Amino acid sequence: MHILMYRWKAYNYRDIEQTFLLLGHTVDNIEQHLGNYDIDPEFEKIIENKLRETHYDMVFTVNYFALISNVCQKMGIKYVSWSCDNPLISMYHESIFHPCNYIFTFDKTNYLEFREMGVEHIWYLPLAVDTDRMDTVIANSPEIQKYKGDIAFVGSLYERNSYDKIKSRLPEYLRGYFDAVIEAQLNISGANIVEPMLTTDILEKLQEYFELEKSEGSFSDLGLIFQTTVLGFKIAEVERRRALIELSKHFHVNVYSNSNVSDLVRVQYCGSVDYWSEMPKVFHESKINLNFTIPNIKSGIPLRMWDVLGAGGFLMTNYQAEIPLYFKEGEDLVCFDGVEDLAEKAGYYLEHEKERREIARNGYEKVKQHHSYVNRIEAILETIA
Repeated sequence: MHILMYRWKAYNYRDIEQTFLLLGHTVDNIEQHLGNYDIDPEFEKIIENKLRETHYDMVFTVNYFALISNVCQKMGIKYVSWSCDNPLISMYHESIFHPCNYIFTFDKTNYLEFREMGVEHIWYLPLAVDTDRMDTVIANSPEIQKYKGDIAFVGSLYERNSYDKIKSRLPEYLRGYFDAVIEAQLNISGANIVEPMLTTDILEKLQEYFELEKSEGSFSDLGLIFQTTVLGFKIAEVERRRALIELSKHFHVNVYSNSNVSDLVRVQYCGSVDYWSEMPKVFHESKINLNFTIPNIKSGIPLRMWDVLGAGGFLMTNYQAEIPLYFKEGEDLVCFDGVEDLAEKAGYYLEHEKERREIARNGYEKVKQHHSYVNRIEAILETIA
C-alpha cells in the first residue's frame, strides 16, 4: 500500500510511520505549517498535485484536518485519521460526513457523540505504545542514572492559558461562576462537568466578552470552544500546580517542562526532555510518574499513560472512565482521587518498593502484549479494506 502522510508536530507520528513501514507499506511525507485546519488553498493545491502525480491508496494524518478531507473527497481517495487529542475542534465541520473519511478516535465518548450525529465512517481505537523502541532507548543509555528520582512529572503547566488573558475583562459574576466551575471539576474524578455547567444563559452573557472565530463549514459553537480552549487548559493548570505544590511539601519532585515553575519553590526543575531520546529514561528511572489528564479528554486514555507504562515506569494517574477496559487499578497502575489521596498513595508506594516494581512490570507487560502500534495499525487496515 502506498500512503501519503501529512507530517506535523504530533508525538506519535514517527511510531505510526515506522509501523506502516514494518508492515511492508510505502510512506511518503508532506509537511507544512497550517494556520487554519479548515481552509488553506495553497496547501490544498500541494496535496492535489501530489495525488495527481503519484498513485496513493490513502492519505493518513494524526488528528483530523477538514481541508485534507475536502481534497480527498474531491480526488476520490481514502482519508484515514487517528486522533491523539480530544475534542478536535476541526472535527466539528461539515466535511466530517464525507464518505472518503475513515476516522479513528481514542476517546469513546467522542466516538459515540459523532455516531449519534450520523457520522458513519468513525471508529473507536485507543492509543498505543512501541515498547521495543523504548527498550532500545533505555538499554543504550550510559548516562541513564541522571534521570533517577522519586516523583517525576513530564508535561506542561499551561500557565499561558487564554482564561487568564480574558478573566480581567469578565464581569464579577461570570468570573465567580467560572471559578466555581473550575473548583467543581477539580473535585470530580473521571467525569467532565464543564459542558453542562455552560448553560444557555451563561453562554449568552459570555458572548459579549468572548469572540468566537470559526471557518466556513464549521459547526463548532461557543460552548465547545470555551470549555475546551479556555476552561479546559485553566483547570489543567490549577490541578497540576496544586498537586505539585502538595507533593513537594513531603517528597522530592522532579518537573520536566517548558513551563515557568519559578513559583514552585520546592520542586526540582529539570528543564524539558526530548520525547524520543530522553522521556522514556525519565519514566523508567523515576520511582513514581504522574499523569494528569486534561479534562477535555472525557473518557479516553491519553498518550502519556501509554508512554509511561511502555517505558516500564510506575504510573499514578487521575481516573479515566476507559481505564478499567484495559487495566486493573492497583495491579497495572494506580489511580488517585484528588490531591490528598495522591500525596497519601505517593508516600505509600515510595515506601513499598517491591509492590511498586511489580505494578510497573504488570503494566509494561500488558501494553507490550496487547497495545502495540502493530495491533492498532493492523486494526485500521482491516477496517478500511
